[in-house]
Amino acid sequence: MSHHLSRLRARARHRRPRRVAMLSVHTSPLHQPGTGDAGGMNVYIVELARRLAEIGVEVEVFTRATSAALPPAVELAPGVLVRHVAAGPYEGLAKEDLPAQLCAFTHGVMQTEAAHRPGYYDLVHSHYWLSGHVGWLAAQRWGVPLVHAMHTMAKVKNAALAAGDSAEPPARVLGESQIVRAADRLVANTDDEAHDLIHHYDADPARVGIVRPGVNLDVFRPGPGDPAASRAAARAALGLPPDAFVPLFAGRIQPLKAPDVLLRAVAHLLDRDPALRERLVVPVVGGPSGSGLAKPEALQKLAARLGISDVVRFERPVAQKALARWFRAASTLVMPSYSESFGLVALEAQACGTPVVAAAVGGLPVAVRDGVTGYLVEGHDPAGFAAALGRLAADPALTARMGAAAARHAAGFGWDAAAHATADVYAAAAAGHPGAARPPRLRSPHG
Repeated sequence: MSHHLSRLRARARHRRPRRVAMLSVHTSPLHQPGTGDAGGMNVYIVELARRLAEIGVEVEVFTRATSAALPPAVELAPGVLVRHVAAGPYEGLAKEDLPAQLCAFTHGVMQTEAAHRPGYYDLVHSHYWLSGHVGWLAAQRWGVPLVHAMHTMAKVKNAALAAGDSAEPPARVLGESQIVRAADRLVANTDDEAHDLIHHYDADPARVGIVRPGVNLDVFRPGPGDPAASRAAARAALGLPPDAFVPLFAGRIQPLKAPDVLLRAVAHLLDRDPALRERLVVPVVGGPSGSGLAKPEALQKLAARLGISDVVRFERPVAQKALARWFRAASTLVMPSYSESFGLVALEAQACGTPVVAAAVGGLPVAVRDGVTGYLVEGHDPAGFAAALGRLAADPALTARMGAAAARHAAGFGWDAAAHATADVYAAAAAGHPGAARPPRLRSPHG
């Protein structure tokens, strides 16, 4: 049986595409995560593309140009090219206005392909529903398979809205449903996400592949020396007190990510234990994004109303290496999100040896082992998060044990495995695509 499986896998590798057109309309892999609409999806695309190139699958990422100064193409890594497509104004275009620019974006993608020989791209991999519509047309025009990754789903988000947040519009729900029907294969991060695709969008279970995201273990890892020395060095570099209790929020500041729940939990914690104020620092690393842009200073004002401005420290988004230092410095990462397709930040923090307190939503129960590498909190009551934080604040030995377990847990999530699994999804899409048995396309002299 194992010999037969090995032969099947070997055959699948031979059918892997040589070059993939990867589409990310609304956010570029070159953008800084934590700013604007850049977040976990950016990290996902960068790391996946790099690892795919390392196993022989070249990737060209098409994304919308946001500056006239950007070159048409940038080499991100050997075998990975980022192509900037002019579609709409360079600056000031909200994500909600992007559907009106999909025709212009599609035109730019088609122009690029037309400059190459027929059959230049073997497969289209789109990320997020906006890219899915471009990918749908491109894949049909080129006669190649379409693989799509949702990352987030409107129906799932609308079922778990934060207070005051805006529901995703019906047009997005319809668009996602169309892509689910059109794609040769759908990529889900977890079993729960696969279930959501099947339950909410009637996806064919046979066309849903589960690929767990990874973590860059070269960047996100415990610091040198023992954990205590590593944490002390990181805190010294960031100007944090060596003996402080440091619950960290790292991500985009918007209602969906619920940083307000952390601040309210901190207020609960201080009401119960006022003496904790002397050794409490709460860094919030990230910038306003999405619906959070409507009130960019709302979190600072909330901290003032709660009377905790003196313990909250607002920091700008930082690059990965600097973010790893914040994780090493923190006592715990707090993720109170209302929805997460996976939650890469939780894995990154754990890889640095830091436990996580997270909402039990989306992929977070896969990323975090409740009671072992951190705590999962049901619901979004600040009192529940305060209780979990209180246990860690009162027991440094518990925090250390969970941190060590977190590093071991995260070490099992490498991007190499994700790239191989994605390549197998590509192979399955290619094998089942109607164009697999067709002769190569011929382009007429007139285009």
